[in-house]
This record gives sequence, structure tokens and C-alpha cells, in this order.
Amino acid sequence: MIVAEQKPLEEIRRMIIPYERVLILGCGTCMTVCDAGGEREVSFLHSALRVAQAKSGNETHTFSEYTLKRQCDPEFLDVLDDKIDDVDTVLSLGCGIGVQALAERFPALPVLPGVNTSFMGMAKELGVWDERCAACGDCRLEETAGICPITRCTKGILNGPCAGTKNGKCEANKDMDCAWVLIYKRLERLEQLEKMRRYYPMRNFRAIPRPKRITSKISVDVVDVGEDNG
Repeated sequence: MIVAEQKPLEEIRRMIIPYERVLILGCGTCMTVCDAGGEREVSFLHSALRVAQAKSGNETHTFSEYTLKRQCDPEFLDVLDDKIDDVDTVLSLGCGIGVQALAERFPALPVLPGVNTSFMGMAKELGVWDERCAACGDCRLEETAGICPITRCTKGILNGPCAGTKNGKCEANKDMDCAWVLIYKRLERLEQLEKMRRYYPMRNFRAIPRPKRITSKISVDVVDVGEDNG
């Protein structure tokens, strides 16, 4: 899932200065799960902005709120068609993809980011998420026993640990396990240590040119079949 953190209140207040009518827009999927931009966070931010405005004595903004099921897919944005005419800007609590989807759908409407998108991660415990994937486009998890050295090694080393690892910990962060020690132990448990003896080439940065686009072969096949049957 995509993990994000809500921007500081003062930063958000600075962004909305030019706009009178502000729609605070939440996201019902990733941002809800990571407590950054779901319906609850939208309500909390709405209240915080109103309180801050009242304390400042400069009540120039009016706020409304709404939470979409998802901001990143165009079909979920249709419900906003009758709402944007009444606002001057949308303060999105969706990830960076959601902000851009809104900006593309409503080109005449300023869309402001209310969160800082951090990484793709997994839940470690209640309220804690760890980065696990960098979307590098060149996945090698089969070679490293399902542990990603690009995200879990601070140096992104692809061929074994550096000389700085000590007692299984990373030299850059003594509280963090060395990714390559974890990889070694898991390969050992899987009886696949021969993979540690191979040399793996450098990352292929051309594997993921920006911006990229992926077309689902399944969707294309379904369309082709439908046309044939027609």
C-alpha cells in the first residue's frame, strides 16, 4: 500500500491563503489505512483549520469536506462534478497520484496536496509501516529470498553486505537489521545459499523510464474478444 503523512497544519494554512472556499477531500483506501487522509482525518483537519482560523481572527475561508472511495481512478471522480462549482480549490488528502488525477480531471481547479507521500510499505504493527518496495521495475526478490535490498539496505547494495555491518546491524542505523544478513539467513533456511555466490549486475535504471505506462494484457484481450463476438 502507499503510505503518507499529513502535512503540518501551518504549511496547509499557507497553501490555502489565496482561496476562500476550500473542499477537503479524503481518500477511502490507502490514506485511510495509514491514518493520513481518510474520513476521520478529513474531519480532524477540517476542525483544526476552523479553530486556527478563529484564533487568528481572520475568518476568510469556508470549508467543506468529502471522502472518495479512491482518488487515483477516474471513475471514482464523477461524484465531484456537482461539487467543484462551489469551491475555489481542492485540498487533497490523497497520495501524489490522487492529486494528479484530480488536477487532470479538473484542469481549471487548483488542487493542493495535503499529505506527503512517503513510500510503498507494509504494516509492521498498529500505526507503524515499513518501506518494502521502491517500484524499481527490475524486481529481483527471487534472488534475495523475498527481501528487497534496494529498500531495506540503506546503500541499495545488490551483491552482499558492505564492510560496515556489525552484529547483524546496519552501520548507518544501529537499530536497523542489515538487509544482507537477513537475506543470508533466509537463503540458508531455504537451502539456497548458492544464490549468495552469484554476481548480480547493477540495477537497470532503463527498466523504468519516467513516466511509465503499463497496459493490462487481460483488458486488451477482453476488448478484442468482445469485438470479435460483435
